[in-house]
Amino acid sequence: MARECKVCGKKRRVGNNVSHANNKSKRTFQPNLQRVKVVVNTASKRIMVCTRCLRSNRVKKAG
Repeated sequence: MARECKVCGKKRRVGNNVSHANNKSKRTFQPNLQRVKVVVNTASKRIMVCTRCLRSNRVKKAG
């Protein structure tokens, strides 16, 4: 499955889990992607879009 927003390009980020004892282990931050039907060049298409792009109306939803 796609792990990148097709509008802004947001994708997985890497960071650390930090315990109370300050031990660090790697973890990933996944973007909140939704599969949305949008209008692209007068045709409707399903793409993966992050919720930030949906909320700020960067895509025009179909139907």
